[in-house]
Amino acid sequence: MTTTPPRSSAAPVLRLSLLYGAALFAAIAVVGSVVGALVSELPGLLSALIGAGMGFVFLAVTAASILLADRITKGDLLSPVFFALVLGAWLLKFVVFLVLVFTLREASFVDPVVLFVTLVIAVLGGLVTDLVAVSRGRVPYVSDITLPGSS
Repeated sequence: MTTTPPRSSAAPVLRLSLLYGAALFAAIAVVGSVVGALVSELPGLLSALIGAGMGFVFLAVTAASILLADRITKGDLLSPVFFALVLGAWLLKFVVFLVLVFTLREASFVDPVVLFVTLVIAVLGGLVTDLVAVSRGRVPYVSDITLPGSS
């Protein structure tokens, strides 16, 4: 008889966060690109799309790294492999952010103000989606244990 490996109770909340984040960043991309186009024409439009995309990628990398680490470690949240995967993803995210900032800073097709404002709104929106996902996620208090005598 095979049993399914235990999963962290955070997995449904992280999936919900990804779903909410995708919807929010699609809205940010649409509204931001319209406002960016009105403010700065094509560079504003592109800057808003880049900012919204960067925001979603950063949110998705965090959630995906935790889900992947949970799957690889079979729910063992205290495993060094779990921490290595999550920390490695955060470091990768930081390096990619720095590379993008320094690369896009001098690009002629980017309006830095529109990019900055869109990115700030995307980051704050990502925090709000995480908060909403956690508050709406139905996670039992003791879901990761097996009671004695139960099979």
